[in-house]
Amino acid sequence: MGTLQNCLHADHIQSALSGSAAAQSALIASWRRSMRLYGLNPEEGTSPNVLTDRELQEARERLGSLIHTAQTSLDRLYSAVGGAGCCVLLADKDGVPVDRRGSASDDEVFYRMGLWTGAVWSEESEGTNGIGTALAEQRALTIHRDQHFLSRNTALSCTVAPIFDHRGRLMAAIDVSSARWDLTEDFVKLIAVAVVDAARRVEAENFRLAFPKARIVLAQGVGDPISDRTMHALIAVDEDDLVIGASRAARRLLGLNDEAMSKPLPAANLLGQHADAERELAAAERSVIQRVLASAGGNISLAAAMMGIGRATLHRKLKKLGIH
Repeated sequence: MGTLQNCLHADHIQSALSGSAAAQSALIASWRRSMRLYGLNPEEGTSPNVLTDRELQEARERLGSLIHTAQTSLDRLYSAVGGAGCCVLLADKDGVPVDRRGSASDDEVFYRMGLWTGAVWSEESEGTNGIGTALAEQRALTIHRDQHFLSRNTALSCTVAPIFDHRGRLMAAIDVSSARWDLTEDFVKLIAVAVVDAARRVEAENFRLAFPKARIVLAQGVGDPISDRTMHALIAVDEDDLVIGASRAARRLLGLNDEAMSKPLPAANLLGQHADAERELAAAERSVIQRVLASAGGNISLAAAMMGIGRATLHRKLKKLGIH
């Protein structure tokens, strides 16, 4: 980008920061952070900072199994957008890409721009940009061309969605970036849908892996329709029907925090299924007796012995529970 264009972009940002729209615009708020909090200059021309090989390896290790968990979603996403000259990045919560998909024919362009593993794309380092700003604001967004703070990044269009761990904490982000001048607004919207879907898929799989022995259910009440608000609200329920985990979406939907999650939470109560305790106990007892009877081949005396109770006691229970 030429010096004149750099100056024009810098003037545009300065004008926006002093204008009346500054209080309402999330983009301008990010520009303000870039300039006043981080002390960046829109005309800064140096490339992004890059981690050493060892630092990059440490960043990958801090993400643990997430990189492996995300492989299928990243591959699927790249198969959808790669043919349009886009690259796909998985970045950690510090804004460092740790995994990447891209076409060999586009690699030189993206490498030169810093869209590569190990580069630091935090908002503090690069100003307003897709990865850094999505992480700073913890929401999915697109930073399109001259919405970037630094003039050298204004050829890029970057769409990003954050990934939250099984406790609802920011963990990583998925980015799709393009340097094509003919990228249409409609295609950017399609990319946004695909990126958010990929991030939610990774979150769901990571959540399931965090609670391998639990039953994973949607956090919605009986009869409530599945909506965009609830379809990613997952809870993990143990064998005693107690909630032992909740995704970020579920925590927000149900008003849960770490303190609430540290106490026993009956799933039925949390989901508005206020079942009768006596009825639940009876159902549990009926289930146990029927399993023992099946194991005993229907022999009442043997079943009673297996449960450590008398034959007459078992007969009374069978009558009470309506088991014939």
